[in-house]
Amino acid sequence: MTATDHAPLAYPFNSSEDLALSEAYERARATPGLLRVQLPYGEPAWLATRYADARLVLGDQRFSRALALVHDEPRASEGKRDSGILSMDPPDHTRLRSLVAKAFTVRQVEKLRPQIRELTSTLLDEMEAAGPPADLVDRYALPIPVAVICRLLGVPEEDRPRFRAWSDAALSTSSLTAEEFDRNREELRAYMAQLIDVHRKEPRDDLMTALIEARDHDDRLSELELVDLCVGILVAGHETTATQIPNFVVTLLDHPQALSLLRAEPELITGAVEELLRFVPLGSGAGQPRYAREDVEVGGTLVRAGEPVLVAVGAANRDALRFTAAGTLDITRSGNAHLGFGHGVHHCLGAPLARLELQEAIGALVTRFPRLHLAGDITWKTEMLVRGPRVMPVGW
Repeated sequence: MTATDHAPLAYPFNSSEDLALSEAYERARATPGLLRVQLPYGEPAWLATRYADARLVLGDQRFSRALALVHDEPRASEGKRDSGILSMDPPDHTRLRSLVAKAFTVRQVEKLRPQIRELTSTLLDEMEAAGPPADLVDRYALPIPVAVICRLLGVPEEDRPRFRAWSDAALSTSSLTAEEFDRNREELRAYMAQLIDVHRKEPRDDLMTALIEARDHDDRLSELELVDLCVGILVAGHETTATQIPNFVVTLLDHPQALSLLRAEPELITGAVEELLRFVPLGSGAGQPRYAREDVEVGGTLVRAGEPVLVAVGAANRDALRFTAAGTLDITRSGNAHLGFGHGVHHCLGAPLARLELQEAIGALVTRFPRLHLAGDITWKTEMLVRGPRVMPVGW
């Protein structure tokens, strides 16, 4: 087993001004054992960068998310995140996840495809009518997942400006103080509690009403769990997909052969989305550390009980020991067991919905506009947990 006496390296590695995977990850994968890193706040952590090590840490129940709540969790901002269901271990995690899982099965989500296809078509019609240049983020990438998750959960779509600001702050790695971070979280909780009260008085055919019934009639979750679960679904249900749509477009524009192939063979869209999920490193760095419940060997390093491990999914998805030509975008790749949606009990609950939205959004866009191109400089998100364009002017 390997150990290190070296001072931890400053982390995260990736720049927020592009989608490149830092060369520091290549060096880490080529170095035996895990890497020792230090985020701006919290205690030092081990960093897993290889695919096999990532799957072990994410999937082995000897590692805990809940223990992060009683440790000085490695993090990029001063405020500590109680991420609700994402900070839980079984059985509490299983109890809450089971309440919403049936809404996100492949079968249930597939019923939404005609609505999402119609929505993408309408948005593209509006873009075309207004003429170029258009901000792909505000006019297309953001409205799609926002509209879908708002309808599914039961949140007024016209409240988008309000919850977008709270969502940005929730995912911020900026210099928000702990007090500011907590105030933002409480404002979002208060907003959701108000919506829950409305739904209690006027039940509807949506996920929020179903969760209220589970709370009020079956006592399967507390009131705070109900609020935080709805908050988590709203934020996670739109933010990453809204970010990945322009990310995927940027990547395809940077790989014109792949883009031409997708236009010539639109039936490749399913595999193309999987490959883009593998190839594009969404995070500015690894988050949500797992704490060892006992001594565990990972990749030749002994992780002692109580030590945190961060999993660099973007690096693991480029591991040449798992993927042939790992650094190449290949939209015809088969057997693509990427970790873009995580692994283990915390595998992304909304993965089927995200896949569908990405397939429809990217497929419709590249088909409608065969001469799609950047029409100005991209304004990148900064000081956020996820990387991507905040403003992306395009023409066609």
